[in-house]
Amino acid sequence: MADNSVLIPAAELAAKNKAHFPNEGPEYRRARNALLAEEIELRRHIARVAALRRALSPGGEIPEDYIFEGHEGRVRLSQLFGDKDTLLVYSMMFGPQRERACPVCTAMLTSWEGTARNLRERVALAVTARSPIERLLDFKKERGWKTLQIYSDTKGDYTRAYVSADDGDVPGLTVFSRIDGTIRHFWSGEMADPGQDPRGAPDLDPLWTILDLTPAGRGTTWYPELEYASQTTIN
Repeated sequence: MADNSVLIPAAELAAKNKAHFPNEGPEYRRARNALLAEEIELRRHIARVAALRRALSPGGEIPEDYIFEGHEGRVRLSQLFGDKDTLLVYSMMFGPQRERACPVCTAMLTSWEGTARNLRERVALAVTARSPIERLLDFKKERGWKTLQIYSDTKGDYTRAYVSADDGDVPGLTVFSRIDGTIRHFWSGEMADPGQDPRGAPDLDPLWTILDLTPAGRGTTWYPELEYASQTTIN
């Protein structure tokens, strides 16, 4: 994708906007063009943050080649890379103390199920949780996940090293790189903005991004659920 080093100022670019919609008034158009300038700045800021992330110095080498349990038995972290040099590992909230998987994690991973086929053209992707593998595979089947590969961190060594030092049932996304056979930590989601859950920068679940486009937004009390009593099937 082209990286244009010289960009037109956002406000100037927005002022050239020719879009109009039926019966809109001048007040709406002024406000919309002002918002457009902010949207352009937001896209540019996201690109700047992504560039800073890519420019991080090499992270620490993994202390050990962690062992997970998959549907075919034991597998090491290094094997999860396959033929790729980058591995994304999402740790979902579904520990043995939890009766059901976290609805928010489930909603996000259901979105990832669709895009995983494309992601795997560039990176490797794995999902882990602390429950026994049989329980995780049953849940995967229940949700209809075909593409996502899920593993149990049976011993919890990986979770304690890269997700929660006290083995808490918390989510985590970690990216690893493999260069010349050496596996290093590249990036992990770290500190959350207090009181702003669930919000990321950028958001990993398109659910929230799409809701941000609507008049009511995300709301303040609504969260995804595993099942919706009011939901009907759309043919």
